[in-house]
Amino acid sequence: MHPAVQKAIVELVNSGKTPTVALTKARLCEPVPMPLIISGLSAYKNNPEIIKLPVTEKSEQDSLSQQSQLDRIEQKLDRLLTLLEKR
Repeated sequence: MHPAVQKAIVELVNSGKTPTVALTKARLCEPVPMPLIISGLSAYKNNPEIIKLPVTEKSEQDSLSQQSQLDRIEQKLDRLLTLLEKR
């Protein structure tokens, strides 16, 4: 579950409200894609105990994925700059 979604659900439950997509989205502290909000709510509805698990920050795998994507973008930019300089 996305950490921001988990935090929003915990806040709603602690305030005595039933988490919904709209309420959860309103409580988010950062932009989160709708599919992640929905999957987080589904996970909570299937197992309410899930919110008692420690909030996990972005995993190392996510960081590596973002870094490799950034590396690919930088390579493409370098190629484009080289092509422009040749003209």
